[in-house]
Parts: sequence; C-alpha cells; structure tokens
Amino acid sequence: MLAMDQGVVEEWLSEFKTLPDSAVSNYAASLKDKGALVPALYKVIRENYSDLLEPVCHQLFEFYRSGEPQLQRFTLQFLPELLWSLLSVSAARDPHTSGCIEALLLGIYNLEIVDKDGQSKVLSFTVPSLSKPSVYHEPSTIGSLALTEGALANHGLSRVVYSGPHLQRETFTAQNRFEVLTFLLLCYNAALSYMTSTSLQSLCQLSSRVCICGYPRQQMRRYKGISTRLTVTSEFLVQLITGIHYALCNGEVELGSKALDDVLYRAQLELFPEALLVGNAIKSSLHGAALKSNNKEGARSIQVEITPTSSRISRNAVTSLSIRGHRWKRHESQEVSVDSEAALGGVAIPEISVTGVSGERMPNGDSLRPRSDGRTQPDGDMLGTTSEVSLDPRGHDSGTRGQEVRRQKSVRRMVENEGSGSASTGRSQY
Repeated sequence: MLAMDQGVVEEWLSEFKTLPDSAVSNYAASLKDKGALVPALYKVIRENYSDLLEPVCHQLFEFYRSGEPQLQRFTLQFLPELLWSLLSVSAARDPHTSGCIEALLLGIYNLEIVDKDGQSKVLSFTVPSLSKPSVYHEPSTIGSLALTEGALANHGLSRVVYSGPHLQRETFTAQNRFEVLTFLLLCYNAALSYMTSTSLQSLCQLSSRVCICGYPRQQMRRYKGISTRLTVTSEFLVQLITGIHYALCNGEVELGSKALDDVLYRAQLELFPEALLVGNAIKSSLHGAALKSNNKEGARSIQVEITPTSSRISRNAVTSLSIRGHRWKRHESQEVSVDSEAALGGVAIPEISVTGVSGERMPNGDSLRPRSDGRTQPDGDMLGTTSEVSLDPRGHDSGTRGQEVRRQKSVRRMVENEGSGSASTGRSQY
C-alpha cells in the first residue's frame, strides 16, 4: 500500500472521531467529493494483513450504526469485497486474519434484523400478479386467461411472502454463514441504485470467484486465487443474480455477462432450480440495446420494452340478436344503393347474392332454371313464371326473404329498361 493512500485513510479515520452530531449530515454529503478515499479503502480491505484493516472496519460499523442513510450506503458499497475477503480467508482456514471483518458483517446483520424499538423485523414481499399489467409485462402478450370461478375469486388478491424473524448471531459457523451472507446481500440489493461502478464491478468479481473456484472453469478463466471449492446455497446465488442483472443493464456488460454465466455454471453443477430459473429468465430477457449501453454516468435503470395500452374488451356485446340485426342492415343498405342508382340513371348494378337458388348465374344476377320442355329461361321473366323463394337454412322468415328477392329483381329490370331507352313492355312488375 502506498504512503499516499495510507495518509488518506488515516485522515479519514481521525476526522470522524472529532465530528459533532449536528455535522454528521453535512459530512456524509461531502464523502462523495473525496475521490481518493474509496480506492484507498478497497486496498486496505484486500490486504488482510494491513494494520489499518481493524480501524477501518470499526469506522465503517460506526457509519452504519449512526442511522444516517448516506453513511449506511457508503458502508454497503464495500460489502462485496468484504464478503470475498471473509470467504477466501475461511477457505484458507486462517480465521485469525478475518476477525474484524466478521465483527463488521455480524454487526450490520444484527442491526438490520431489528427495528428502531429493538423488536425482530419481519420483511414482506408482494408477488406481482400476471393478470395485472406492470413495467415488465402486459397481460395481452401472455395470452387469454381463463375466467374460471377460481380465477375470478383470486383476481383482486395479492400474494405476500414474508421473511423473518431472523435470529441474532454472535459468530459465524458453517451452518449460519450463508444465512447471514444472503441476508446481507438482500440489504445490498435494496440499495443497488446508489452503488458506484466500482462496487458493481466488485460484485461481479465476487460472483465469478465464488462459483468457479476449485472447478475446471477456473483454469479457463486463468484465475490464480484460491483453488478450494466454496460451499454455496441456492438463495445466495439468487441474490447474486439480482445484483448482476442490475450491473448488466448499467454499463458493466463484460463483467456482468461473465458473472451470470459463471453463476449458471455453478447452479447447473449443484442442481439449484431457483438459481437456474432466475438466471435463465434474466439471460433470455436481455435485449441487445440494453447491453450495448456504456453510459455509466447517466440515470441508472433497467431497460424494458412496454407495449402500448389498448382496449381489450369490445364495448358492444356480440349476441345472436345483434348478428341478426347486422344482417338486415346489410340488406337494407343494398336496397338503398339500388334505388339511388335508378334515380341517377346509372347502369352500375350491384350483384346480389341469393342463397338457395339452383342453376347457373347470369351477368345481371338472374339464375337460369330448366323449364319443363328442357330449355332454360331467366327466373321471373314471365308473368306466369313461379318465382323461387330462397330458403334460409336456419328457417327464419323465409317468406319475407323471398318477397325481398323478387322486389330487387323487378327494380333491376326497370333500371335496365331506362338505360337502354326501350319502351315499357307493359308486363306487370309485381
């Protein structure tokens, strides 16, 4: 460690001790202006045998115990590096060099599991419903949801998952180590939007190192750290994936992609279904536009594609009565168009489709039906010819439909006669 970095850390340790309580808020806001402080603290944490490690851990705990949100977030940004220091020392079986780090992590854990009154805290999480839209999905894109009695009964209900109460811990053991570390990562993920790029990079490096140490992928990545396999839990990997997802969408594309692949690699070896489900879902949902963004100074957010909101239910209910009314409106509109053509003296005649009439179709819409003598004649051309009534296959108002067809044919013949200028034949039209 350089003497300059050591001087920056020593100055930081001394100025907070003489600070009055009324000036804590102003001091917390001024920490972001000290650009050389954070890199120097990372060097202290990575050097397990540094003389400054114990006073630095004590100072960070004082920051967190003060209750000032900015000071708490300042401490949380070093959490990934602290976790890796603890795990690496535990794998090396040299617990004497990590006593101050264990005390710091246990202190943060014991402060977070209780409320201001010292009572055990129970955390609640609301599971979103797929039937209601959110920033991640639209119900219309998933498909139609069956409106069963059970679905309607649970439509307005929200499922709530509870975590806690958690037991206080005084020391790390093989049984409770990852229980405490998973909860600490949960607290870290709750403040992800305030974390710096250095902290996100440290989280990605922690994920890769924990998942590949002692496995063949360690030689592929050319990592020369510890070679002992570290025991992990599925819940711990899920919390790592949550932080990696945020890092991926906020500039750390290369490290985040490697970390996500390493976590999925370890989850496949350990057969952790929860980690595989979350990791593969995030990997499938990432878009190229979100990954190509290298803007680390802009607003930090996860890019998602929101479909436009549209009306999914028609205002007019479709019933048999409305279908029948729509059919008669169509016939009325055709009749009006024929009358308008006759009034204007035009010759364009719309073709009327007649159902249930046998025979071939003529250009003017008449059908050719065979006579008794074997010849064919236009339907309804002679006075004594019996007009055939179209039969509705459903049997509704067949007589009225037949009269409507005869009337349309008579109007058509009137229009043809007026267009050709021929005299009236004197035949009865009705």
